[in-house]
Amino acid sequence: MFQTIDTVIIPYISGLWTLPWILVGFIATIIIAKFTGREKIDTIMKKIGLILLYFFVPVLIFRIFLNTPFGHNEIQFAITVSGIILFMYLLAFGYAKYQVKKQKLKSEKKDLFIKTMLTNQGRSSAFIGSMMLAIDAWRVYAAIFMALVGIALFAIIPYILSYLHKKDTKQSGKNIKALPWFLKLYPWYLLIFVLAGIVVQLFTGQKSVDLIGYDIDVLLKFYTAITIPAALYYVGAGIHPTDLKISELKKLLGLDKEKDTSDHWKWVRSIFFLTVIITPVLISLFFLGFYSLGFISSAWLAVIIINAFLPITSTNMFLLPYGIDKKSTAHVVTWTTLVCVPIVVALIAFFDLIF
Repeated sequence: MFQTIDTVIIPYISGLWTLPWILVGFIATIIIAKFTGREKIDTIMKKIGLILLYFFVPVLIFRIFLNTPFGHNEIQFAITVSGIILFMYLLAFGYAKYQVKKQKLKSEKKDLFIKTMLTNQGRSSAFIGSMMLAIDAWRVYAAIFMALVGIALFAIIPYILSYLHKKDTKQSGKNIKALPWFLKLYPWYLLIFVLAGIVVQLFTGQKSVDLIGYDIDVLLKFYTAITIPAALYYVGAGIHPTDLKISELKKLLGLDKEKDTSDHWKWVRSIFFLTVIITPVLISLFFLGFYSLGFISSAWLAVIIINAFLPITSTNMFLLPYGIDKKSTAHVVTWTTLVCVPIVVALIAFFDLIF
């Protein structure tokens, strides 16, 4: 039985076989919603998302690091990723300041816009980015990227927003409803699994199959393999067909002939342009240059470029109490997901084919 699971079942829930699960999640949710209603499904999917974050993603990452020696190359990559994340947020801050001048935003609107743009540079590394874990050669690098993005999203950015928001509300007497405890805890919880895998591998030098035996290792492989199709189903289920409106697409592209005096779509366009075009293009050009000079490997290049094209994470909605714009955040999460998921899928297939 264990050999059947290992050789027959696991290959079909691993690798590029997992990609269609986005479409499965999208179609299945449309059908189920006709009987249960969309709101009920969204509520259930939020709970499923937390289950995946806490009980599946960390175990998968633990197994990846347990089975791979964490050496000089991995440390270099972790430092590189830290630099990339810092660059992304500095770029977001600089671009926000430029847009503030261009749009002539003042006082409260200016601060709200800057915080919203800074926050929405955060990418969906845990769910959509988990697709990269399906490729053997990329797994460790993708896991490193995921762990560091998690720390930035749920630890560093909330701290910065909290500081800025306190300054904005100092004289108003308003209080900040803090990030939910389960998201405040998550980056450090995930880091424990990363460090545990590295430490066990460092001190034993053995792979999981040697430590726990073939049968238990197969069960562990099966359990962690479920994570990726489940996460992609979650992504597909989160795409709302009602968001696919031509009228909103025209507003996003600035093609709507009706005069819009509000700031909303200007903000959405600015954030969309930053996350879908400026950031990934700059990062891609920079590291393609490094790759052509032989400074980085193909695995590094693939993981870095794909991560740069990831859509904005929906978990940014948890940061609304820190003083970011709700409506703009909701729209850019939706539209970057709709645009970037096909790009990410295509890039994964492309890099897997050529490398």
